[in-house]
Amino acid sequence: MSKRIVVLGSVAVVLLGLAGFAGWIFNLPPATATAQAPAVPQEESDGMLAALRHDGTDRPVIAIVGINDGSETTDYLLPTGVLRRADIADVFMLATGEGPVQLYPALRVEPDATIAAFDKAHPEGADYVVVPAMRRDDDPAVMAWLRDQSRKGARIIGVCAGAKVVGAAGLLDNRRATTHWYYLREMLKRSPSINYVRDRRFVADAGVVTTTGITASMPMMLTLIEAIAGREKAEAVAGDIGLKTWDMRHASAAFRLTRPFATTVLGNRMAFWNHETWGIALKPGMDEASLALMTDAWSRTYRSNAVTFAASSSAITTANGVRVLPDRVEQSWRQEETALAFANQKPADALDRTLDNIADRYGEATASVVAMQLEYAR
Repeated sequence: MSKRIVVLGSVAVVLLGLAGFAGWIFNLPPATATAQAPAVPQEESDGMLAALRHDGTDRPVIAIVGINDGSETTDYLLPTGVLRRADIADVFMLATGEGPVQLYPALRVEPDATIAAFDKAHPEGADYVVVPAMRRDDDPAVMAWLRDQSRKGARIIGVCAGAKVVGAAGLLDNRRATTHWYYLREMLKRSPSINYVRDRRFVADAGVVTTTGITASMPMMLTLIEAIAGREKAEAVAGDIGLKTWDMRHASAAFRLTRPFATTVLGNRMAFWNHETWGIALKPGMDEASLALMTDAWSRTYRSNAVTFAASSSAITTANGVRVLPDRVEQSWRQEETALAFANQKPADALDRTLDNIADRYGEATASVVAMQLEYAR
């Protein structure tokens, strides 16, 4: 009798939980708001370039910092790939400790150096520091290093939820800023003195720049290239990565938690028996930015994840010197679960085609969920 009561009680708890969850979903907005990105005054755009302009005639040093046990894939790799192909700065991928960096939601790479080794080689500090999203926002080594780099005069660029990391270091106190739409409330709760700026893809204030969600790293890096090397160089790189515009415009109202988003995620999670693992072959010379966007997108469907494979466990070197370690040592992958290889296409084109493939495989609602997570206007 008592066992039956326990079982009935457990069922009741589950039903109440589901009812509460259903009520929460019902109270979400029914759809994404239709929003037009407002124009940005020219003086504001000029101010952004001025805030990023490199002082002096020496070749700038740019450090992209991550933690070994969880840095966001595109936030970490895309700035590296875009900046290195521009060849206007010395670009270093750093980690807090020895060994590879496990990215999320996919990929594993070998950094160029630890932050300690970088400090020894560059005691004067970096000119710019790019901060990706990290699984832990307040890693002590990252906090101390960012404050030290800021004191030495580095411009700090928090990409996506990397703004939370910058905020946790105290570098956004009483400053204007933005971040990924999903983490905005969390960032403002931790750092209430931040002045949030709507409808801007990136915001600069007193030596610190922050961006909106993941794909904002593309226009952000092009803006940095323009600030360092001029408009002509930025236009050349923009053509190389497939981006026609890279200004500050952004429609913040178009990115939020909605009922279709939540119901699609729930439905995909519940269909666990249909979960797929997509294999992506690693090949020397492939485009690291395209690879990052592809694996990031396939791993955000809630129906699939992406893994890389190669015939050997050795790292492969991409077009711009990123060393990627395969997840699996395999000669081949099941053809029906091999992601179409867009890693040699322009990054923006690779992302668009990957989202089209996701829509074909899982439906337009799932492709929209992925685009929303990437904060990408599709």
